[in-house]
Amino acid sequence: MPGTPAFTRLLAAREWLPAERLGQLEVDPPLRPWLIGKGLLTRRIREACGERFALRLVHQWTGLLDGALKSSLRVADGAGLFREVELCCGEEPWVFAQTVVPDSTLTLYPWLAELGEASLGETLNELTGVERSSYEYACLPAGEPPGSRSPGPGESALLWARRSKIRVRGAPLLVQEVFLPGMGRTARSA
Repeated sequence: MPGTPAFTRLLAAREWLPAERLGQLEVDPPLRPWLIGKGLLTRRIREACGERFALRLVHQWTGLLDGALKSSLRVADGAGLFREVELCCGEEPWVFAQTVVPDSTLTLYPWLAELGEASLGETLNELTGVERSSYEYACLPAGEPPGSRSPGPGESALLWARRSKIRVRGAPLLVQEVFLPGMGRTARSA
């Protein structure tokens, strides 16, 4: 379940593929623009959903960073902040996102622990000195959390996820986003 180390291990256990490989993989055509589109995902969902857009804080906790997270972030920190949110259109979650902030980054930027239901991407977009790595992509089983959070049409046995490392003036954090079964299926007119 999200909010537990088990979900974090589920993401860590995936084979993450570089962006160049995504073109070689079979992706549901309506989902592809959401995975690779330009601009902030939060803003794109907000535009598609209008007043029905909601960002919900699911869980936030301090936990240990395993070897895979330390390697992804290129840090030696033993612990960090985990923040999980849902980006929703109406009552339907479209994206489940997890941010991992190592303690060294949190020490420099303690406001990262106080975002609440504010959008991380939109907040970082207002700052200078923020760099994002290329995305990596992975598939997750749809029956596992967070896929089980969204009823969706159940057409696919897999969910797509993407992640990227962000550096705030050199300090790293990791953002991992899972595209849920209902992604893009409801919009303003729904």
